[in-house]
Amino acid sequence: MSIRIYGNRPLKTLPGLDTRPTSSRVRSALFNIWQGSVVGGHWLDLCAGSGTMGAEALARGAATVTGIELSPRACGVIRENWEAIAGTDQQFRLYRGDLFTQLKRIRNQKFGRIYFDPPYSAGLYQRTLQYISDRHILAPDGELAAEYDPKQWSPIPMGNLEPIRQKIYGNTAIVFYRWQPASPLSHTD
Repeated sequence: MSIRIYGNRPLKTLPGLDTRPTSSRVRSALFNIWQGSVVGGHWLDLCAGSGTMGAEALARGAATVTGIELSPRACGVIRENWEAIAGTDQQFRLYRGDLFTQLKRIRNQKFGRIYFDPPYSAGLYQRTLQYISDRHILAPDGELAAEYDPKQWSPIPMGNLEPIRQKIYGNTAIVFYRWQPASPLSHTD
């Protein structure tokens, strides 16, 4: 099976339902919301699946794309897709393995856009968002989008990450988070 992204570029996907590519409707909506902020930016694709979102970010001009994916088979497809899309002035890096083990490898980096699309029932939302908040992986002016099933999870503030908007597309929802620095305690004399 293959899908097409921005510029009518074909991508490979894995057969079966082990990786669930983000639907074209959701993908298009997300990039419309983030239009103009991807060009020249640093993109992080968590639970990358077939790498569709990272490939779309490359096709739309991201300077760097970093991905984390557990499945060795999926990593092979991601690498092929990103190599086919990336321009000579773009870089990508792919880490294979457990999400939290691999997040530790990038803890000193900042990303302007983070896309998080875990297996819906894996229970990764709260822990991942807390980790990103604690380690300041999201750039101060960045946004994180988490794809989820609204029947299985509800967005909540997590550390310094605050939900700023939510979009629902049938059975798929996306919540957008922004970094909100802790407000200083006010003192009265």
